[in-house]
Amino acid sequence: MLVTENIKNISNFEDKSLLIVDDDNPFRERLARAMEKKGFKVFQAEGVKKGIDCVKKENPAFAVVDLRLGDGNGLEVVKEIQNSNIKSRVVMLTGYGNIPTAVAAIKQGAIDYLSKPADADDVERALLADPNKKAAPPENPMSADRVKWEHIHRVFELCNRNVSETARRLKMHRRTLQRILSKRSPK
Repeated sequence: MLVTENIKNISNFEDKSLLIVDDDNPFRERLARAMEKKGFKVFQAEGVKKGIDCVKKENPAFAVVDLRLGDGNGLEVVKEIQNSNIKSRVVMLTGYGNIPTAVAAIKQGAIDYLSKPADADDVERALLADPNKKAAPPENPMSADRVKWEHIHRVFELCNRNVSETARRLKMHRRTLQRILSKRSPK
């Protein structure tokens, strides 16, 4: 059951400009097409520098920004958006969802934080949600196994793919970690 009472419609907004900043080109293109069909006027950027340039040029009312970009951190783009238009609605996207980065995103001015893979409906709900009301629960949340797998792989990447260091930090046996890393991600 979809709860729509918290969600406004894009037609209620005068400025429908949406900036999508993501270095995953196929994902960004798909999301841009879907959001255009939903009524947004979409601009795209693939990195921090191009994202900031687009913010200065277009001053978007909405933005979807990936946390990790090839040339830096998406929080820099969020900060620039908030400096140019305090009323902008920004949603952070990331494949590495965790509490500290979610807190940092909200402090910089993001109104929501979504883990990848997020579809266009999730993004639209987050962008148009009434900020004074509680958000509806996600339709298809990640399973506990998937969250665990994402966390382990995130720590592995942060440890520069060093299995021994990752195992030490996660307080697990190195061979156990190697078995987990060799498996595919759970659904």
